[in-house]
Amino acid sequence: MKRILITSLICAAAASAFAANDGGIDASMLSRLRSSFKNEGSDKAIVNALRGTDIDVLATSAENKNLFDNNFSNRVKSKGITDQKSSGRCWLFTGLNILRSQIMAGHDIPELELSQNYNFFYDQLEKANLFLQAIIDTSSLPSDDKKVEWLFQHPLSDGGQYTGLSDNLMKYGIVPKSAMVETFSSSNSAKMGRMVSRKLREQGLALRRMAADGASSSELATAKEADLKEVYRILALTLGVPPTEFTWTRKDKDGNVVSTKTYTPQQFYKEFAGNDLKNDYVMLMNDPSREYYRLYEIDYDRHTYDGSNWTYINLPVDEIKKMAIESIKGDEMMYFSCDVGKFLDRERGLLDPGNYDYDDLFGVKFGMDKADRIRTFDSASSHAMTLVAVDLDSNGKPVKWMVENSWGPGANDGHLIMTDRWFDEYMFRLVVNKKYVPAETLKILKQTPTLLPAWDPMFIDR
Repeated sequence: MKRILITSLICAAAASAFAANDGGIDASMLSRLRSSFKNEGSDKAIVNALRGTDIDVLATSAENKNLFDNNFSNRVKSKGITDQKSSGRCWLFTGLNILRSQIMAGHDIPELELSQNYNFFYDQLEKANLFLQAIIDTSSLPSDDKKVEWLFQHPLSDGGQYTGLSDNLMKYGIVPKSAMVETFSSSNSAKMGRMVSRKLREQGLALRRMAADGASSSELATAKEADLKEVYRILALTLGVPPTEFTWTRKDKDGNVVSTKTYTPQQFYKEFAGNDLKNDYVMLMNDPSREYYRLYEIDYDRHTYDGSNWTYINLPVDEIKKMAIESIKGDEMMYFSCDVGKFLDRERGLLDPGNYDYDDLFGVKFGMDKADRIRTFDSASSHAMTLVAVDLDSNGKPVKWMVENSWGPGANDGHLIMTDRWFDEYMFRLVVNKKYVPAETLKILKQTPTLLPAWDPMFIDR
């Protein structure tokens, strides 16, 4: 009897919980929701299909498969596909791929691949220092301050962006891949990254406690250096020790030795590249959620403490396209980033909003525009690649674009093709040589940039 009474009371409480609608789902609303789904006719076929099949398979547009064309009117010659494997180093592969293409063309070198692992080592070490010094700089703030919380949430990662690339290469130089080859942890960086992040968080807490106990700036700096020695040890054990000098034999197209010399990484960069990556290029963004023709900077969106935050000019997409076309016509590939996961047909290597028809599959309209997708964190730059080609129609308007990817061999010999419509919706960042940028646009660089917080949607998650 007691059990029946208790059960009745529980049921009564449950019914009471459904009785009043104070913002929750009450019984009446739930009834209306249930009745809105008929599960009749075509719905039954969709239910059967969706419950046992990948959504993208069912949403694939059969008509769109007939519209694929991989010919391009304008293309910069690229030098072979690289593979970042299970790591987030697309930004680094993209930058080094552009640089090696320039080196090979400018010095008549038939084959060359630059060591991604070499620059990745210093990237991780610099990011560790950025985090630890930021912890010292914010040690007077409470632990629940948003900036402090953000720092502990993002001590480091293997992702990044162009200013991090330029700061790294200009400071540490470059080496051929033979001078520092890939390791398991460079190609599969997640576990190493988690271990370093865990250690950094521990070190960050210790630095905050030291500061709270009245430690001086010099004492905190000494403690930070001891912390970095531990990070260096982890990196050296997993990635290897970066060479301070190396011997490299240069060969011609017939395999004959041209020269054998010993270089430092900085000497190698100066002799074969020499680009001023910081001052000769401009970073462009298409962010329709913010005012165009303005200069923006994102706090902590950098790789080194003494480096530069990501700073960019926000422009309408059509103006960015004009500069991209001129660069391709000038035989210069570009650093390009986008939201690569949206509407990607991996089998064909095609990015097109017409690839998948989610609206008709679910009978629901997905209606956000690009600005709203940015504001709600639904879309953001997720991957960097090398923009190498554009296909122009008879009126000089772009029909489609092509990028050299860093996912190894695949469709289109490792390249991705994007329709111009997809470019409009999911392209975010482009780095262009200033010689292709109109003078009026370059004047925007003289503005005092609007500083956006680290947790802004435009931040590259590191």
